[in-house]
Amino acid sequence: MFESLIQYIPIIRWQDVVDVLVVSYIIYHVVVLIRGTRAVQMAAGLALIIVIYFVAGELKLFTLHWLLGTILSSLFLLIIIVFQDDIRRALAQMGQTPFPKLRVKTFRVLEEIAKAVTTLTENHTGALIVLERDVGLRDYLESGVTIDGQVTRALLCTIFYKGTPLHDGAVIIQKNRLLVAGCVLPLSTNPSISKRLGTRHRAAIGITEQTDAVVVVVSEETGSLSVAIAGKITRDIDLGTLRRILQNAFAPEETEKPWWRRRIV
Repeated sequence: MFESLIQYIPIIRWQDVVDVLVVSYIIYHVVVLIRGTRAVQMAAGLALIIVIYFVAGELKLFTLHWLLGTILSSLFLLIIIVFQDDIRRALAQMGQTPFPKLRVKTFRVLEEIAKAVTTLTENHTGALIVLERDVGLRDYLESGVTIDGQVTRALLCTIFYKGTPLHDGAVIIQKNRLLVAGCVLPLSTNPSISKRLGTRHRAAIGITEQTDAVVVVVSEETGSLSVAIAGKITRDIDLGTLRRILQNAFAPEETEKPWWRRRIV
């Protein structure tokens, strides 16, 4: 009898195990990617449409079933249109190297930024400083004016001084160089963002929604300091907190360690 039962038990191949693990891995990372974003609400809306489609079929609501079927027949194209920002961000993250890269080489660059921010906050001078990480910012470099200079407090304060033509835009720091100033960044369209946030803060959130950059923001109205990472903004921080965030993001003290002991940010 035991042998007769065994023949009804499906034989699990190693390919089946790999298949399940890969699909689970993909689903997990998709959930992590869209968690906390408006994509969750849109995904729930699409799921609701699919449920209504099948319910309409069971209840023989022919017109509604035909209408939803027409919409769902282009589901793949609809997903690309609705989730284009999230798909672009996912592809950018997939293209990152699995090994830690040498990010900001020296503590000096981070310290110069901290010193500049100190002056900017004291004078209530608005600033938007973008630090590139793994995802390139070439699309946004073209909107600014090339500087390609050493990162110093004097240069940053000069660029953001209210009388200069470039003070309203963002600066982009790439590979220890202040590459471009006066850049135009995409504004976040996240409806859950506080209405009190101005253009600078929305631009900081917008660029970090699409890339892995770290953005330092100084408010012109209040002189408050904020940092945006991964589509989230931490507001009203002090200089010590800024230093810790930047060092955690770029970990200059770990660049001398063997790659297997380094921490991936």
